[in-house]
Amino acid sequence: MAKGFALEIDPWVYRAKFQEGGLWAEEYIEKPHLSPGEERALPAAERDALFLKRNNFADLPLVNYTTQYGFGCFEGLKAFPQPDGSLRLFRPDQNGLRMEASMKGLAMPPYPSGLFVGAVRGVVAKNKAMGFAPCYDAAWVKDDFTTADAVYVRPFSYAEPGIGVGISKNPWVIVVTTPVGSYFKAGNSRATTTKRVRANPGGTGWIKSDSNYVNSALAKREAEQGGFMEAIFLDAKTQSYFEEGSSCNIFFVMKNGTLVTPSLEDTILPGITRRSLLELGKEKGLKPEERRVSVQEAFSDARECFVSGTAAGITFIESITHDGREAVFANRVMGEVTRDLLKTLKGIQYGALRDTHGWMVAAG
Repeated sequence: MAKGFALEIDPWVYRAKFQEGGLWAEEYIEKPHLSPGEERALPAAERDALFLKRNNFADLPLVNYTTQYGFGCFEGLKAFPQPDGSLRLFRPDQNGLRMEASMKGLAMPPYPSGLFVGAVRGVVAKNKAMGFAPCYDAAWVKDDFTTADAVYVRPFSYAEPGIGVGISKNPWVIVVTTPVGSYFKAGNSRATTTKRVRANPGGTGWIKSDSNYVNSALAKREAEQGGFMEAIFLDAKTQSYFEEGSSCNIFFVMKNGTLVTPSLEDTILPGITRRSLLELGKEKGLKPEERRVSVQEAFSDARECFVSGTAAGITFIESITHDGREAVFANRVMGEVTRDLLKTLKGIQYGALRDTHGWMVAAG
């Protein structure tokens, strides 16, 4: 089983540079590598040195708008092993559209969603052809694929040289892949609210921008130091409405069977897993709602809680602590609705269930 997020970049990467005139110059780059088996057999220090070489682009500028001011954006999606030995991507078109919107929101030239899908498929296919991809394991079915492996795909923008505060006019877009397993550690599903603010109205909360994740990382670390798995952000104005987790959207199943997630407005990231779960919930008769959810309402009326995202998948929350009070959901175990949604989503992604939505796209 792969680690949660290990910086073990696969040999083939993709890079595109925006050119004057609106075109993108694309290239695939083969980084230093051995065979997968030979790499696994290397001493740890030698493997780390090899991964460092793959994570190094000597011709990219060190001082730029991204490294100095966090002026950039990124995406995250997965390619899932299938029973027939292939890899399939989950809704890459939606990630492409979101990255295009993020770059527009940051006033830089937008990378076209059509190029995005082709680049992602190409990188995954090239690495799989060299053996750098997990194989499907039928044993994963027993735990509803919660411990299954996948290929994590990380596209991101990178700015041209600059030291004064400014806007990127000629960015790069780079796509790398790495093996990935479960994001959250098993054995702890407790969450706590944080006094930190992830996003303010009128800000960049709706953009998957680099800078948004500083407070997220700090809040999550503080939560973990307090014995919790996850930190949950509240709204910036009143600190009384749920917004999202440190790197995931949040859902509540109410006692009346309604599936509720906070409405996006401009402070919450429009998650692709989030959108998919709203569609699945409607099909299952759960009456999905996108609206504000107060701490008071969730503490009194929610019977299940979970977070969702590319990394989180669907991860149940056994309790949320706020101002010294703890709300417990589903007797501290995964609720029936949460498990049903998880089994359906993972089943579609790993090819155990038929994809009736057209969400899964072949890599390569």
